[in-house]
Amino acid sequence: MNMKTKAYTLKLNEASLSDIELVGGKNASLGEMLKNLSEQGIMIPGGFIITAEAYYQFIAYNDLDISIKEIIAGTDVNDIKQLNRCGSAIRKLIQKGAFPVDMQKEIMTAYHNLSLEYGEEHTDVAVRSSATAEDLPDASFAGQQDTYLNISGREELLVAVRNCFASLFTDRAISYRKGFGYDDFLIGLSVCVQKMVRSDIGASGVAFSIDTESGFKDAVIINGAYGLGEMVVQGAINPDEFTVYKPTLNKGYNGIIEKKLGSKEKKMIYGKGAERVAIIETTVDERNNFCLTDEQILELGRWVVKIEAYYSKLKGKWCPMDVEWAVDGKSDKLFIVQARPETIHSRKQTHTITHYAIHDESRFEKLLVKGIAVGDKIATGKVHLLKYMDRDGIQNIDFKPGDVMVTDMTDPDWEPIMKIASAIITNKGGRTCHAAIVARELGVPAIVGCGNATELLKDRQLVTASCAEGEAGLIYEGEIAFDSTEFDLASLPETKTPVMMNVASPDMAFSYAHYPNKGVGLAREEFIINNYIKIHPLALIHHHELNDEKLSLEIQEAIKGYPDGETFFIEKLSYGIAKIAAAFNPNKVIVRFSDFKTNEYFNMPGGKYFEPVEENPMIGWRGASRYYSEAYKAAFGLECKAIKKVREEMGLTNVVVMIPFCRTISELLMVYGVMEENGLKRGENGLEVFLMAELPSNIILADQFAQHIDGFSIGSNDLTQLILGLDRDSSLVAGLYNERNDAVKMMISSLIKTAKQTGIKVGICGQGPSDYPDFAQFLVEEGIDSISVTPDSFFKTVVAINEIEQQLEIAKITVPLIANHIEKLSA
Repeated sequence: MNMKTKAYTLKLNEASLSDIELVGGKNASLGEMLKNLSEQGIMIPGGFIITAEAYYQFIAYNDLDISIKEIIAGTDVNDIKQLNRCGSAIRKLIQKGAFPVDMQKEIMTAYHNLSLEYGEEHTDVAVRSSATAEDLPDASFAGQQDTYLNISGREELLVAVRNCFASLFTDRAISYRKGFGYDDFLIGLSVCVQKMVRSDIGASGVAFSIDTESGFKDAVIINGAYGLGEMVVQGAINPDEFTVYKPTLNKGYNGIIEKKLGSKEKKMIYGKGAERVAIIETTVDERNNFCLTDEQILELGRWVVKIEAYYSKLKGKWCPMDVEWAVDGKSDKLFIVQARPETIHSRKQTHTITHYAIHDESRFEKLLVKGIAVGDKIATGKVHLLKYMDRDGIQNIDFKPGDVMVTDMTDPDWEPIMKIASAIITNKGGRTCHAAIVARELGVPAIVGCGNATELLKDRQLVTASCAEGEAGLIYEGEIAFDSTEFDLASLPETKTPVMMNVASPDMAFSYAHYPNKGVGLAREEFIINNYIKIHPLALIHHHELNDEKLSLEIQEAIKGYPDGETFFIEKLSYGIAKIAAAFNPNKVIVRFSDFKTNEYFNMPGGKYFEPVEENPMIGWRGASRYYSEAYKAAFGLECKAIKKVREEMGLTNVVVMIPFCRTISELLMVYGVMEENGLKRGENGLEVFLMAELPSNIILADQFAQHIDGFSIGSNDLTQLILGLDRDSSLVAGLYNERNDAVKMMISSLIKTAKQTGIKVGICGQGPSDYPDFAQFLVEEGIDSISVTPDSFFKTVVAINEIEQQLEIAKITVPLIANHIEKLSA
């Protein structure tokens, strides 16, 4: 647009992305959205901009440029004490500065007009910094400058604007610019004066159009809490987290594939008198419920997708977005208050994968504390406890390179020492808090939201921080050995035999999504039940009838955010399944119904009331025999309802179900009857049903089973035990266990032949093919339709199968040639 160079203010909707040098990245983005996305239903509060020209004139009017340059020139920014003195001195100079008369008048006129627009004398506004170097392709300056909330009145506004100008010289900003080689005076600062959304009596937070840990492109990650959004951004609380799957959301389905309830202990609200904001404790009701309704989650998800699509089209390439949102407690309306390009994962190279692994099986005995993992690395170092109050005395902190920072929450001024930490651990915060964002940017592993890390860890204690074991970050005592392996996806060969993956943890699913796989051959429901639900399903339904007060209290604590135990089970199980299904969509994800044995179920809370004691649970009441039993039927119904929700409400029809440990045809048909009672019918809406082939009867009667199913999946562990008649857990006979035994191989060969004859698929899910190349060769020669292995074995299995297939191709060519040559010689 054509603006006067002397313009000190302009309306927010007059700016666009072409005006970054004048209004900064944040304001340019808000103006762009107001002009182009409001018509799509996205609501953005109005306001006005104080331009970068005003900032430059303010600096010149007060003769500050020479003083600032001299202070910075005499500072070693790598010396924390010097950096702190430098930043403090510059900020004080700016805060004492005066506005030119014409500039102050223009700002006051713009504020008066904004107040009139909302029918108020002095409307409440948010005053946000917007640097002209924000969101550059090679660096992210976002979040380095200050924001002031609930500003009302002329004097308050002028003080806030001066403070925003001064925040261009926070310690972090000075250090960051120096690190990237940016001239301090080639970067200006604009200010956004935006009408406040009354989220102090509503909710607010952040959202990303990308999974911030794995870089998975098809998810919207939302963090939120009650009150003003600074608590979420700063990492001062553990927020709620929601995950929305874009492809099914775009098709009109309920795209919510995960909800996690945060503790949300505090919230920021409007203050009284001179105190513009105040922090208070949340109510029990607020802590026990999600801050957003499903309708609000879906609306926000749709808006984030629209914003991403608009910016991607504008930039001519995929552009994931980092968005701040707020729900007005008065109107109950949702607003977008900021949006900027995400600058970490969008720049990350994805053709290589580095896999970190700990092989010490006894490490859990040394587990000290856990939280939310940020990144996927592992680091060892000595604990350095930092109190949050230390932020004003950072120059006195003797923080050594390689120390593990342990604190309640981080502060932007700590970033010069964060970059020399080997790991960062905080009591508070979620995956999108300040500590998490900076850690990703620096490539430092972080574990946030630990709750009481500062109490459990001791100063100078040697610890290992692991972010390589799923969504939970784990802190172990001492030095735990680990290794890292880098894989180049571009060099991975193609195989004719599809290689699938066994994925147990939903938390790891997004990380595996970009592996060149053919889907999931085994996703075990019992992992989700054991790790995310943690209570016997029948206890969730019937605990009120058991007169066990302790159990009922445990259940009430577990199901916070859900109306009852039944809903809790269905929702949590559906989210676990959906997250895996979304990660690998449209490839098949074979979900095995629960296969707990009675002793395993007995040990779950409430299990003792519903589980018998069996002499040999391995061949007892498990798998299919539970599903139609009156003693368990209600619980299996919940599993069916969870699958139905995933496929029909969430739109993830790539989910295939699998029935384990099914002894007879009549059992299979009885299971089908219970499934149909709960809304699942084979063939309807494309539902496929596989059978776990792990019993001799499954193979002997394979032609009969094949008439009622869509595929077999060989469970080689149990099959080997039952063919050889041994218990692999018994040390007395464990040495006899061998999947490559001729009897086992004859059974597998027979099943593959029958499956081929009857026209249904047959695969295998087990470690045998990855551990034993000769076993993999046997399976490929027999014509197995797929091989499914654990993710840590995926790459070596693909390479091994490719080599086997090449050898077989050579053999196909050479054997006939040799035979022909021998025939000629003999003639």
